[in-house]
Amino acid sequence: MPLPANPGADDSSSPRELFPRTRAERVALARQQFFEEGVRPSGLVGEAVLQSWMRCTRAHSDSQRPVAFDPVTPSRLHATLGRNRELLDAARAELQTMESSLAGTDARVLLTDAQGVIVHATHHPLAAAQPVLNRTARVGVNIAERMVGTTAPGIVACTGQAVTVNGAEHYFSVLHEMHCAAAPIRDVQGRLAAVLDVSVESRPFSFGAAQLVALFATTIENRLLVAQSQGWLLLRFQASPALLGTPLEALAGIGPDGCVAWLNGAAERLVGPLLDDAPRGVEPMFGVDLATLLRLSRSDAAQPLRLANGLGVWLQARLQAGDGLDFRHAVGFVTAADEPHIRPAAEPVPGAGASDAPAAVDDRDGSLRGHGRKLIEDTLAAHGGNISQAARQLRVSRGTLYRRLKHWQHDDDSGASGD
Repeated sequence: MPLPANPGADDSSSPRELFPRTRAERVALARQQFFEEGVRPSGLVGEAVLQSWMRCTRAHSDSQRPVAFDPVTPSRLHATLGRNRELLDAARAELQTMESSLAGTDARVLLTDAQGVIVHATHHPLAAAQPVLNRTARVGVNIAERMVGTTAPGIVACTGQAVTVNGAEHYFSVLHEMHCAAAPIRDVQGRLAAVLDVSVESRPFSFGAAQLVALFATTIENRLLVAQSQGWLLLRFQASPALLGTPLEALAGIGPDGCVAWLNGAAERLVGPLLDDAPRGVEPMFGVDLATLLRLSRSDAAQPLRLANGLGVWLQARLQAGDGLDFRHAVGFVTAADEPHIRPAAEPVPGAGASDAPAAVDDRDGSLRGHGRKLIEDTLAAHGGNISQAARQLRVSRGTLYRRLKHWQHDDDSGASGD
């Protein structure tokens, strides 16, 4: 029977520890296997990082060489900023909020376009103590994978998926003190519009950088989708009305043809993704027709709705078109574009009788002829008699609605005097 091992004996012959214990040890072993032994280091680094290393070896043969963080030419930078003006307008408030939140850390916020050119970068007072970020975090610098190797924004630009890259997971050794987390921002076509990134140098993140970036990237994406949906019907919905107006709200853009043009990520999780070979009509997804959704847009309040898949949600609908012209075929109310092309009311003729006034009013309020009197009165009642709010919901001018009400009052008074 073998004796138990003596705790004080020499254990030099005992088996070595098979698995590295820390992240740094795992990454060091992965680099050794990949770059020195030509072995695929499965399980030691994330698949996104490994795939990036493989792409980088085809473009950059030496991972030890210096990296130049040169800005693009002034003309190209000017064109890049011009192309991304809508994106920057949509992101401005969120970038300011994000930078304010990170002000007590060493992290910086970067926003790149889809090609990897930085269009916004945080100015940091500790720039001198961050030599790599000091050269990198400048508007106009291209940090695409083909330029600077493996980074979080570079991977996102290639794959469209959020990722975090820490320390020696970066391809080039000059970036091994960097830690970065990035997330994609998409447009109404589903294409990558930008990449939001948080980077820090010399120390790991002391907070959940991936979650923070994902939150702000979602908010910026939602703002961009809304900005790009002029002329469409915009739907905001969620299982709880408290989630409307937050980064968790579901958004959908509906075109005048009654088809769902786009869905954000939250909407896809509620109604299912848009597939090329699947119908995109509103009824298969939302359980109601376009006319019903347009009628819901007359109220600013969230309305309960049962989706086609049986899920109950609260929904707000808003017609992004200024005059509703493109949606006239789908709903039975008259838009401002339907108003007859008539000449302005003539100046009153001296000596003309008061009986001429109603005819002039009747001539100028043609945009309300499609509305029943009961609908108009109900709309006014719903808004507490506020003519401005009622006119906005009915998609007519305040003056037009006021003239119509005066005309009815005149008719009522005439009828009463005749009795």
